[in-house]
Amino acid sequence: MDREKVRKVLECLLFVTNRPVGLLELSEIIGETQEDVQSVAEDLESDLSARGSALQLSRVAEGFQLASRDGFGYWVKKLFKDQTTFRLSQSALETLSIIAYKQPITRAEIEEIRGVEVIGVLETLSERKLVKIAGRKESVGRPLLYATTPEFLRQFQLWKISDLPSLEDLAKEAERKRSEGEPVAAEPPGGSDAGPPAPAEGEPHA
Repeated sequence: MDREKVRKVLECLLFVTNRPVGLLELSEIIGETQEDVQSVAEDLESDLSARGSALQLSRVAEGFQLASRDGFGYWVKKLFKDQTTFRLSQSALETLSIIAYKQPITRAEIEEIRGVEVIGVLETLSERKLVKIAGRKESVGRPLLYATTPEFLRQFQLWKISDLPSLEDLAKEAERKRSEGEPVAAEPPGGSDAGPPAPAEGEPHA
């Protein structure tokens, strides 16, 4: 398949998908090497940028997906105004942050850090597909372990979990804000909005 055809097929696949698609999967579908698909993806990314498209190639959750550029969220939200949106509570954000940085982690370990029970919060995070059960800990009672999901990476625009800022960097930033009199928000990277199911700025096109 010639390069231009590969680019069109790739653009089509990313247009219709509702999730990030990894290089290996794209390579198997298109029938080209991962290196070639990667190169074509970079061409598509450059082309969208060069022609000022309202879409951009988003690299999240170790995959690719078309998303709207900043500045177009207002209209996208109007289109999906009838769909339910949600925001996570402060307790849910705190629990999610603990899981993100300490995973895999048990419920008891989360509760020890937070000082309160988190059964209901874990159910909410699981329903939002932001956390999942990642096995059992090899200890007395073999308690369930919790970890973040690809949906967490997608919502917070991360390629992989290691892209989270270090706790040391967060502490330094918080200290800087305190010294300058700025409010310090207790929320994970990406903001307090866990993201609506409908596309918004930086959200998937399909």
